[in-house]
Amino acid sequence: MAPKSSTVKKPAAAAFTPHDHSLCVDDALARARALCDAAGVRLTPIREEVLQIVWSSHRPIGAYDVLAKLGKKHDNPKPPTVYRALDFLLEQGLVHRIESLNAYIGCSHQDLGSMGAHSSQFLICRSCGNAKEIADPAIGEALQKVAAAEGFKQEKRMIEITGLCRDCAAS
Repeated sequence: MAPKSSTVKKPAAAAFTPHDHSLCVDDALARARALCDAAGVRLTPIREEVLQIVWSSHRPIGAYDVLAKLGKKHDNPKPPTVYRALDFLLEQGLVHRIESLNAYIGCSHQDLGSMGAHSSQFLICRSCGNAKEIADPAIGEALQKVAAAEGFKQEKRMIEITGLCRDCAAS
């Protein structure tokens, strides 16, 4: 057995690859706890539950769907509760917002820092709805170079690529 590293480990697998998804959720929660502890911020039980709901699959999930799932465990949660939790998770770099879907997905590259600290690219299957985050530094560097040449000050770099995953393309 390999010794434990002092850094936070990456999740076991991601969308489009057959795997035990419970490992993704367990890893994401463990990494979130460690990152919040290191940052000195509080991952409250509600925030953790919202994160677990977001990580419940590799499909981006809307805030009202999160609210509905949270309502199965809590008596009449209100939308601001979910939005505050999602805002916190975004600020900590634990989730991303997929703009085109108005939905959230867990960040599988938490080791790269907060939301603004890494360039995210998403492959989104239009058939099954799964999404996979890729964080290719070369893509981010290329975009930064082009923006700088244009005198454009970037605030956020996220690319959403819609298409068909391997399984859906094969069907």
